[in-house]
Amino acid sequence: MKRALGVVALTYLVAGLAAWAFAAAVDGPHPLVITLGADLVATVVVFAASLIVANASLYDPYWSVAPPVIVLAWVLGRDEITGRQLVVLALVLIWAVRLTANWLRSWRGLDHEDWRYVQMREQRPSWLPWWLVNLAGIQVMPTLVVFTGLLAVWPAVTVTDRPLGWLDALAVLVTGGAVLLEAVADRQMHRFSGDPANRGRIIDRGLWRFSRHPNYLGEIGFWWGLWLFGLAAAPGWWWTVAGPIVMVLLFALVSVPLMDRRSLARRPAYAEHMSHVPALLPWPGWTRNGPARRQR
Repeated sequence: MKRALGVVALTYLVAGLAAWAFAAAVDGPHPLVITLGADLVATVVVFAASLIVANASLYDPYWSVAPPVIVLAWVLGRDEITGRQLVVLALVLIWAVRLTANWLRSWRGLDHEDWRYVQMREQRPSWLPWWLVNLAGIQVMPTLVVFTGLLAVWPAVTVTDRPLGWLDALAVLVTGGAVLLEAVADRQMHRFSGDPANRGRIIDRGLWRFSRHPNYLGEIGFWWGLWLFGLAAAPGWWWTVAGPIVMVLLFALVSVPLMDRRSLARRPAYAEHMSHVPALLPWPGWTRNGPARRQR
């Protein structure tokens, strides 16, 4: 495991240096364009390493590792430090450390590849090369999604002429609450799945009593909170709402269906569970009774 962690650390160090070199060499375009280019350069480095180790899961921590580096670079590139910058940076760092730690907690080394990637490899058309699926679908696409989500952070940390206000307070509540929601949901799932007595059972307690995917709900809320910070700093950047909208679409149309199909295949009783528990948000008039049920 230590060797595998070393490979991951070295890969991300090289990716970071490559991104820095790109950003330092390019002069002229808007900083957001330079950031996107550097982000893609780092992604390609991770992709190349994933081919070497034959494991697309090498990219998995990129989702939570890249954003704090990008936001920190944006903050350090300003002439003055404001309260909004510090609040946003702190929340992004807390989110990133927790999510990366959660990945590390469940990571089983380079000998294990995420089941979704295995499925994509096996189910892809025979004419479509795996390296292209890996590059475009597993690595570049999430990088672009996260970058879109970070667009709202740019005005939040670069526009300094608007003082903190009530919208910032709302943003703190939404962002911080979302991080807490995701953390509690992940902890409840780890405790549930770690108990041998729950083998074959469907989690239906705690936050999971109200939502089939409360961790995804927390992740979505985090990006909406960041958008509120951008809106508070520069209302003219309202269009960056595209970021959280893309996140909603990603989780609602891709992640949730994938997880639900897997659960249905492994636990037939999950169909009944789906009929009683909403995917993300409880609907009006929703009620739920009963403990976790054993698979029949």
